[in-house]
Amino acid sequence: MFFCHITSSYPSIAVILESKTAAEVHESLSYPVYTACLEDKPNAFHDKVDLTVTLGGDGTILHASSLFATCPNVPPVLSFSMGTLGFLSEWKFSEFKRAFREVYMSGAGAGDRTPVLETRPSPEVAPGSETQEPSLGPTGWSSVRGQSMGATRGAPILMRNRLKVGLFTADGKETTPVRGKTDHGQGVYVMNELLIHRGKEPHLAVVDIFVGGRFLTEAVVDGIIISTPTGSTAYSLSSGGSIVHPLVPSVLLTPICARSLSFRPLVLPFSTPITMRLSEKNRGRELEVSLDGVNLGQGMAVGMEARVWNEEMRHGENEWQGGVPSVMRRSMGGEAHEGWVGGLNGLLKFNYPFGE
Repeated sequence: MFFCHITSSYPSIAVILESKTAAEVHESLSYPVYTACLEDKPNAFHDKVDLTVTLGGDGTILHASSLFATCPNVPPVLSFSMGTLGFLSEWKFSEFKRAFREVYMSGAGAGDRTPVLETRPSPEVAPGSETQEPSLGPTGWSSVRGQSMGATRGAPILMRNRLKVGLFTADGKETTPVRGKTDHGQGVYVMNELLIHRGKEPHLAVVDIFVGGRFLTEAVVDGIIISTPTGSTAYSLSSGGSIVHPLVPSVLLTPICARSLSFRPLVLPFSTPITMRLSEKNRGRELEVSLDGVNLGQGMAVGMEARVWNEEMRHGENEWQGGVPSVMRRSMGGEAHEGWVGGLNGLLKFNYPFGE
């Protein structure tokens, strides 16, 4: 239904699917569907995708972000909630026509230096005056693209920070097992969190933690989570970490079942580099490493380091670098981030009394 609407209403748009999805649906579609083999070309989507649409839950959004794990620029993400929780998804699938039209027509720019990028009414169009869709010309709606749909029908963009993560041997050689190579510098990008944990080992992990190049502590834990504000409502929250608004530039360090009761979660400035080194005191063989919930398949041996540093985010005239631009719903109050507050209350049941 969604694909049929896109191809019929926006004939100039080409739909690109992952190879597995394309194989499942191409026979039922009457129009061409394009795909690419990521095993042969891991960066196939980087220069071809202008907008990413996800149909599913929060895990689907993380998977979409992982397709650009080696790219400093991520296309805007329009997410429809079809999962069990959907804390990151802004739209219901029944609203797909309205949502896509607002994104396509609003021309939401990225020139502002604020994390939330909103459209502004065009002087040629009175707010709310447009009630019917214009007819399609030879180039679709390109002639009117960029004109606001009205003061309450713009397409706000929330820039979600990512972290850059790298695994290094004791002699400083990077060994991060990812498809393709990063376009700029070392490491790969994660939207939610880096997790190191003892896995099946019966013994607690012993990890030396360095913050800003200085030794912080020797942690004896089941594991450690380094997360973004977006990831603060995921595994970090389940481990007792703080909930941080996505507009707050920060990084969270959350221990998992620390032996010391005085080891509390930390919220650090986003520019703070963090290094975790597996100590020689560790009794197990190696730690397991996961990025955004996906096991890397390579362990972290004694002497190895997991390094986390901030992603560079720059905004210019109608362009941006860094972050995951997420298309938000404009709330009745006009603030693009009010949906986050509603998610805390409606989905996470924030501060609900027992028994309700």
